[in-house]
Amino acid sequence: MSTVLSPDPVAAPGARRRPALFGISLGYFMVLLDTTVLSVAEPDLARSLHGTVAGLQWAVTGYTVVFGALLLSAGAVADRYGAHRAFRAGIAVFGAASLLSSLAPDLWTLVALRAVLGAAAAACVPASMAMITRLYPVPAERAKAVAAWAATSGAALAAGPIAGGALVGLAGWRAIFLINVPLAVVVLALVAGPRVRCPRGDRTIDWPAQAVACATLGLLTDALIALGSGAAVHAACSAAGTAAAAAAFAVLERRSAAPVLVPAVLRAPGMPGSLVAGAAVNFVMTGVLFVLPLVFQETLGMSALRTGLAFLPMTLPFAFNPLLTGRIVARTGPRPPVLAGLGLLTAGGVLLGAVMAAGASYPALLAGLLCTGFGVSFALPALATLVVTSAPEGTAGAAGGLLNAVRQLGATLGVAIMGAFAAVGHRNGQAAEALFVAAAVCAAALAAASVRRRPNRR
Repeated sequence: MSTVLSPDPVAAPGARRRPALFGISLGYFMVLLDTTVLSVAEPDLARSLHGTVAGLQWAVTGYTVVFGALLLSAGAVADRYGAHRAFRAGIAVFGAASLLSSLAPDLWTLVALRAVLGAAAAACVPASMAMITRLYPVPAERAKAVAAWAATSGAALAAGPIAGGALVGLAGWRAIFLINVPLAVVVLALVAGPRVRCPRGDRTIDWPAQAVACATLGLLTDALIALGSGAAVHAACSAAGTAAAAAAFAVLERRSAAPVLVPAVLRAPGMPGSLVAGAAVNFVMTGVLFVLPLVFQETLGMSALRTGLAFLPMTLPFAFNPLLTGRIVARTGPRPPVLAGLGLLTAGGVLLGAVMAAGASYPALLAGLLCTGFGVSFALPALATLVVTSAPEGTAGAAGGLLNAVRQLGATLGVAIMGAFAAVGHRNGQAAEALFVAAAVCAAALAAASVRRRPNRR
């Protein structure tokens, strides 16, 4: 089999690598922006396309369901065919599907196109991590590059609610999708050329097992969303489907010569703890972003744009703190920032829950929002570095896909569980319980991550 080799990345000057790194980061920015930007457009969507509540829910969640379900397969494809090919194909499809989404004549056409966007996004994420690994083979430089990637992409979380509100106010919901088209063109131009070519791998892909893995994650996500919205029958059916698909997946994995969950990746030092921590961080981050807007808009009477601005103390650290995290990782390794991030997230959940329980005003939430923002921006870049550096040779894409798959699962659990608390009863009291649950999840992850694995002694 022929292998596509790239020029020696170590010898390439940093200035020549920066445009490619920015392109990779901008592509991830675009993917993450689509996870949050549509939520503020729901009223305009309902008026324009005469959608039902269920249709609006699927317009928002259809993207993340497919995104999470396909991440494992996308990592394997990136390793097999070359991460740069998977990334470029994903960006091209993302831009084309965004253009079609802006022209959608009805809500269910938009839902279908959102699913296509989710598949394209899944192709980009693990491939981007593998491309950075190839572009920056020196560990210290890679840590800084991952931090820059996380900072650029983290800005999407800060920009999502605000950009969505501004675009909807300026030109309606269709502008949210049109903005992706020029972004995709810029990304493709920045990652063109030989600098970011990744070699083809010799790993075979068990397509039946991959398909069943996707079905398992998709059904589980659907069950959690249905449970969080109170659709008990729907949730039970999806849960039964999840159990059946999981059983079939276990059988296929035992028989497969190329398992989806690569044993070498799972056995890598620190990998299980990193996966648990990644799920916990996204549980808190996404759950808080789901619960607090209910409080801000229904209890404090904020508009959609003001709600987006109210999150700036939490989301701004996503844009700049990963740069500091990268320097810390380069000096001390990823473990200290991961532990610090989980500690801050635990403190943030406790502070936010206490304020909610006391019925205090927005200024009292600032300390909790800041702790949460800095906690996420310490933990996630360090986790990404730990995963891609711990993965065995030739499995960076699979490891990146696995990390992002468990993060997506954590995000779904956060919305389902924390949203279920906040959806009933007295708003502030139930929101407080949801936030205390978030603190408990991160405290448990911190305790697990703090235990060092000791070598066996005879």
